[in-house]
Amino acid sequence: MGLNLHILVGAIKDTTSLTKAALTSPSSSAASAHLAVLRATSHLPATSPPSPQHISALLSFGRSSRLTASSLVSALSSRLLSTHNPSVALKSLLCLHCLFSHGSFILKDQIFPTLLRHPASGRNPLALSSFRSAISYSLSAWVRWFARVLELMLFAPSDDHDQLTVLQNHDVITHLESLVAVVEEISRVPEGPASTVGNRLVSEVIRQAEEDWVKIRSEITVRVRELRERVGLLNYSDSVEMLCVLKRIEAVPSSQPSDWEWMAWDEELVIEMRRLKEKAERLVVRDEEQERRIGRDKASESARLFKPVRSELVHPFRFGSGRWITT
Repeated sequence: MGLNLHILVGAIKDTTSLTKAALTSPSSSAASAHLAVLRATSHLPATSPPSPQHISALLSFGRSSRLTASSLVSALSSRLLSTHNPSVALKSLLCLHCLFSHGSFILKDQIFPTLLRHPASGRNPLALSSFRSAISYSLSAWVRWFARVLELMLFAPSDDHDQLTVLQNHDVITHLESLVAVVEEISRVPEGPASTVGNRLVSEVIRQAEEDWVKIRSEITVRVRELRERVGLLNYSDSVEMLCVLKRIEAVPSSQPSDWEWMAWDEELVIEMRRLKEKAERLVVRDEEQERRIGRDKASESARLFKPVRSELVHPFRFGSGRWITT
């Protein structure tokens, strides 16, 4: 009864909001964006993702001015911040994910600043770690997880491989660490596929996460190859940091749900990582041995310089005149 009441209230809210938006001046980009967002993220049907027609309507805002694109991203962020319904929140996240993955440059350019700090509220719309709804606690877990995945995707490095070769060694390792953070979060999926039976909304979230995994895996492979070319030029601290990141990569598949076969590393990447790790470990051991040898050499040099001189004098002081010497 309680769940049906929540659904009924949500449907009434949608109808009211759509009517209000339709009565607003159609020439207003903000009103048009608000209307498109309401249609794409409606409360009903609760278990269905936004339709392709609604997603296309959202993407079309990227073919106009920056003001229009900004209005859409702001409307989606406001919808995500204001809702307490997990289905609406997941739909909003899916729409934002589609804009980020398939939107035009104008749309992507507006997503990053708006999601980090909403212009109206000053909040981060993706900071949903405390999101919990009595409507569905299990669905709320998916909201928290997918919001974190999307947030990490925003900070992941771009796929501009031409600029990769001019980056400093530490920057390449930092990029690799950012990519690893994404796949680590994806592997922390709330529940296995059994919980998604009959819920096409959650199934679509998983499908989008799979696309992210495949994309990030390709980016990781490119950077592992780049580091293998540079490994002989890495200093000691960079080598140790890289080894820590590689160990995190190896640990990811062990935490994946057993039924999700796509959440795995391909054989090519495994071989590349193994070769890189073995060479880096040898260099780290060599550098540590050099440091110990230098330390021993310095200790020996210090001992030689400060070794006390053995005196052959009978008395503390010897003067040219023997009359000062007491017997």
